[in-house]
Formats: sequence, C-alpha cells, structure tokens
Amino acid sequence: MIISTRYIPKLSTLATLFLLLLNTACSSQAVENSSGEVKQTTSTLRLGFISTSKSQVPTGPTGWAMYHHKFLPGLEKLGITEVKTLSFPNGPNLNEALVAGAIDVGIYGDTPALVAKSQGIPTRLISQEQVGMNAWLLAKENGPRSIAELKGQKVATARGSYMHRYLIGLLQKHGIAEQVTVVHLLTSEAEAALERGDVAAIAAAAGAGPLLQAKGYMAIDEAINHPDLRGTSVAVATEAFLTKHPNLPQKWNQIKQAAVQDIQANSEAYYKFHAEVSGYPLNVVKVSYPIKQFPKEAVPTQGRQLLESTKQFLVSQKLAKSDFLLTDWIVP
Repeated sequence: MIISTRYIPKLSTLATLFLLLLNTACSSQAVENSSGEVKQTTSTLRLGFISTSKSQVPTGPTGWAMYHHKFLPGLEKLGITEVKTLSFPNGPNLNEALVAGAIDVGIYGDTPALVAKSQGIPTRLISQEQVGMNAWLLAKENGPRSIAELKGQKVATARGSYMHRYLIGLLQKHGIAEQVTVVHLLTSEAEAALERGDVAAIAAAAGAGPLLQAKGYMAIDEAINHPDLRGTSVAVATEAFLTKHPNLPQKWNQIKQAAVQDIQANSEAYYKFHAEVSGYPLNVVKVSYPIKQFPKEAVPTQGRQLLESTKQFLVSQKLAKSDFLLTDWIVP
C-alpha cells in the first residue's frame, strides 16, 4: 500500500517536531518474542521528491516502478511494508526535511544533494536517476538576445538548484558573473517576474524551459551546449535508514534497472505517464526528459564525472561548506 502526502515547509517549530515524532513512531512496529528480543515487523520508507504539480508519485524510473506496482513489492524482502511519498517545491526544502528526519530517501537534483553532504547532513548516494539534464536560459521576445546583453541585469532561478549551478557557471564562462545579479525565484514566480520586466532572463529546469518556449519566450542558451554544466538527478538515503536496511541500495538499483529497461521498451507509454504525473504537455516531456538520460547503472561514468565537476564548482564558489570524496558518499 502506498500512502501519499505533501510536505508543507512553512510549519511552526512545534508542529514540525510533533510531525517528526509522529512519523518516527509510525515508521515501524516492533513485537517482543518469547526470549525477550525485540523484532522489527514493519518498516515505512518515506520518500521525498521534487514536483511542481500536485502529483503524489515521482516521475522517472522510480515513479514508473510505482505506477506498475513493482516498487513496494521489490522492497518487501527488506522488511519495508509501506511507502509514503512527500513532494517538495525545490531541493533546499527537501534538504530541510532530511535535516528534520522527516524523510528517509530523497530524489532530487545533484546540486542541492552535494550541498547537503558538504554541510554534514548524513546521507549516502544510492543511485543516479537521470544524467545529462538540460536547463534553459530564457528571455522575453523583445529582451536580451545574448549572454553578453545580461550585463547589469537581473536573472532569476531557484537558488541551490542544478539550474543555479548552470547559470553561475555560464556567467563565469563569459566573464560577467560579477556584473549580473542573480535572484532567487521559483519557476512560477520567475515567469511572472520576467513578464513584468522585473528580471531580464530566467534559468528554467527541464519541463519548465520548453513550456515557456511554447509560450513565446526565447532561449538565449541551454545547458546541453555546455556538457560540463548539465545536471543529474540523484537518490540519496539517510545513514540512519541504511543502518536499518543495508541492502536498500542493491535492491533499489535492481528495481531501477528493470524499470529503465521497461521504459526503453515502452517509451510512448512512459511519456504519457510522465505527462499525466507532471502536468506538462506530451511534447514538452519528450523534449525535456529523453529516455537516454535514464541510466541502467547505479552511477554511470558520465554521471560520476558530472557529480565531480559540480562538486568542484560548488567548493570553488564557496557554495559548499566543505569538500569531500565522492567515494565516501556513493554507496559501492
């Protein structure tokens, strides 16, 4: 059985603590046998993911496995008998939930995940769900037509996201990072600000970028033009949950591999599912989430390279509090 809820980040401290205690109490049940030993009988996996819609199911291989009722059955051998999904508007909000102990596994962009690890949040990377994610730098039709024209202007994006890393890296490549003001806005707010003229451009994520293009906004640049600035989506688990379920990474990737194989064999069906879950038009989904970006491997070579370059960038810009070895973070 899958029980889905939505995470509301603006909870009071007391309410948050109450929910945390409630989640902890409800995450497992134990019984005492005749010898006095306490045996775990059930365990709940609280899965967080990013969504701009009202979806209670993630997209990608994990969502596809859930949709076909193959995710929870695959985890039951680990003693996991329930999965609860919680959606978040962006990576920093999901990080807050990890800190609060409100989720056990999170699927989100590599940039906030790396920042969280650098801050000492006890997570381990168990899989890369998508590798080579695109981002779009968009302006109004009568706005700037080149990156150079952004000098002295404001550009909006979601701070701490993979689009933020792309934007800063792009501005640095053109030598104008110090001459552009980057402001934090979620996609819906950024579009409104762009339309009003409050910002000159916005860096938008996969899905949102092509959708805005369809509305008449012009693409100044895309991350796919800069291979080292593309993003990845990762799945991280808390060390506490892995202590209880040390075989989760292996089982997770077995489920993912089977899901990716099925997606490749039934791409049109998957695209339709993704469109329904995300709320994006089918043509936007096909442009934003090409099947080739879903790796069968737990962490492919290209994905690891992108993680390393992103980490080095975050450390050099002091956006990450400390450096660390990927080998110490990625579960073998």
